Amino acid sequence: MEIGRRRFLGYVLAAPVLVTAADLRVATAAELPSLDITEIVDLNDLMTLAATPTSNLITVVVNADGTVSFALPRAEVGQGITTSTAMLIAEELSVPLDRVRVTLADARPELVFNQLTGASNTTFSTYTPIRVAAAVARARLLDAAAARLGTAAADLTLKAGVITDRSGRSVPIGTLATAAASARTTPVDVELAPRAQFTVIGTPRNRVDALAAVTGRKVFAMDLDKPDAKPTMVCRPPTINGKVGSVANLDEVRRMPGVTDVVAISTGVAVRAETFGQCIDGVRALRVSWRPGTAEGKSDDDVLRELERAELPMGPKPLTPTVEATFTFYFRGNSALEPNCAVADVRGDRAEIWAALKSPIVAQQTIAAKLGLPVGKVSVHVVEGGGSFGRKLFFDAALEAAEVSKALGKPVRLMWHRADDARQGRAHPMARSRVRASYAGNTVLSYTQRHTSVSTDLGHGLGEIITAFAARIPVGDGAFAQTFFQLSQSSPYWFGSTSRLLAETDKGFNTGSMRNVYSPDVTCARELIVDALAAKMGKDPYQFRRDFLQDDRARAALEKVAEVGDWGKSMPAGMAQGIALHTEYKSVSAALVEIDNRPATVNRPVREGVTGPRVTKVVFAVDVGLAVNPRGLEAQMMGCVSDGIALALTSSLHLRDGYFLEASWDNYFYTRQWNTPTDLRIIVLPPTSDQPGGAGELGVATAFAAVACAYGRATGTMPTSFPINHGTLSFPVKPTVPPIPPSPTDGRDLAE
Repeated sequence: MEIGRRRFLGYVLAAPVLVTAADLRVATAAELPSLDITEIVDLNDLMTLAATPTSNLITVVVNADGTVSFALPRAEVGQGITTSTAMLIAEELSVPLDRVRVTLADARPELVFNQLTGASNTTFSTYTPIRVAAAVARARLLDAAAARLGTAAADLTLKAGVITDRSGRSVPIGTLATAAASARTTPVDVELAPRAQFTVIGTPRNRVDALAAVTGRKVFAMDLDKPDAKPTMVCRPPTINGKVGSVANLDEVRRMPGVTDVVAISTGVAVRAETFGQCIDGVRALRVSWRPGTAEGKSDDDVLRELERAELPMGPKPLTPTVEATFTFYFRGNSALEPNCAVADVRGDRAEIWAALKSPIVAQQTIAAKLGLPVGKVSVHVVEGGGSFGRKLFFDAALEAAEVSKALGKPVRLMWHRADDARQGRAHPMARSRVRASYAGNTVLSYTQRHTSVSTDLGHGLGEIITAFAARIPVGDGAFAQTFFQLSQSSPYWFGSTSRLLAETDKGFNTGSMRNVYSPDVTCARELIVDALAAKMGKDPYQFRRDFLQDDRARAALEKVAEVGDWGKSMPAGMAQGIALHTEYKSVSAALVEIDNRPATVNRPVREGVTGPRVTKVVFAVDVGLAVNPRGLEAQMMGCVSDGIALALTSSLHLRDGYFLEASWDNYFYTRQWNTPTDLRIIVLPPTSDQPGGAGELGVATAFAAVACAYGRATGTMPTSFPINHGTLSFPVKPTVPPIPPSPTDGRDLAE
């Protein structure tokens, strides 16, 4: 069978009701474009190819009540993939969107690489298999209706979940769910709907969970009502990854009001109580002697010196003129709005876990190994999460909850405190990026970048235990990180001989793949050098970029933000525009930013905050090929803009004597209301492809770089250290012993 661009092989699976799946193992390969490695294969391609062999294990189910069910093997953490997935099914199956039920699949080890959420890969990799499975169901339902109505399938129409013949007789698809089912698995080939006929895909839609979210009815891990799963918190060490030496007052804390259990575990001392408030009281009362941690005694300057020693050589300096600079990026927090949490019930020969997990298979396998149980005896349920940004690729809360539950023989509802996540959680690693560009006349001859970073923990691998292990062993981790780096970086410019390499050092920190991973730092450094090159050549920064761009999509995005943002307009002294471009995962984004760095703005008073400059306007253009849900894409880019502003101006962790000084959201300065642009325009460009590209992380690097460039133009000096306010400590440092600060009681006094 020859499978073409729109024809695919699928299956009708043996089941009581209609169940269908896709098989992409015979799908034709995409054309291979240019010489850049990411133009041939990027990280998204790698993840998609790895997931393809098990695509036929992901099924669409038509139920007798006329609804359609799909268990998505990815994690919904606020990015809106349950909505876009429902849209794909609604399109191919011609059912109303509100009749598609998308849930999150439990850990399924048989999916191997097909259950990892990351690298903006969900829609990219599931777009075709979900549509194929839905198209198989559509064809099967039409055949069943034809048999019931005594007419040819070609004479039937399926609309809004109802099949109608030419005489007007109709039958709802729910009544055909059993008749369309198969007693054996049968291969079929189907043709997908052409883009010209789309009525759902590509149209702006509200999120299917929006009402539940804004009314407080959406269920997260801490909302689950599991019998006797009592609140649990952990007393953690004063320095990163310290270990329990001894506990002086275990029995005393066990007798405290509401406390049911206290037990030492591998990461600290767990307190289980009737309420989280009583847990906090117990944690604060513990007297623990701690052994040193893995970053003992280190501060920012110590890590910077380590990075300098680990830097790779740049190679011989060209004879032609060069632009060179070294950029420093400090540690940044990787906390989602939802605290790190999990529910666990471990009893004898079985375990059950509930958490928001982006790598549930490796979580299940690791938890099983820690508990000494067969993988099949550990059930891991994926719950919707309140944000992730890479944080929930790691499952430390689930692992801790399982350890505590096993030790106590009781179910637990474990939650980290904000101070835990800032000081012992995941951080985006500190890094230095050295860039050298050589030029002659109006030509850039070479571009060299050496990015040196504290080791990024990629120990989740591709979502299962083998690649996770390979990413951790001393020989494999460097190769894994370098592969990840090379396949996730691209340059939109013709800059002659281009070389980019990664070096990593110091594994003493808990790091993670924060949103956009290496790209924000790498792209920010590059775009600042682009501005410097433009200045050396006497060119306008926008025009310089436009002249050196390699493809029309990037040029269109750049031109759009320049047009809408009125690039080059006259601005008061201390204010300036910045412009930047970033490409990744078959997608393009451009940003034009206006910044106010005038003294009255920089010095405006904000309680316990570092104000500094303010971004007053952002025009952001995005081209993801085909946007499944433009409204969802717009929301994602708004979040990316806020991330980028924070990375450029305000948000970082300060390392001192082996611990981070930040201990809550009130002294970790993510973009606040007083730094949010009053004029924010997101432009979703018209489709340039029949396939969606990656989107979730796309805008962070772009926004970061544009803000940095605007700041450089406003001050007249290229910034080289980020965030720009890192050197100013504006908050009183909370103690590390006890590790959890007292809960505030002055909220009403501080309300404005």
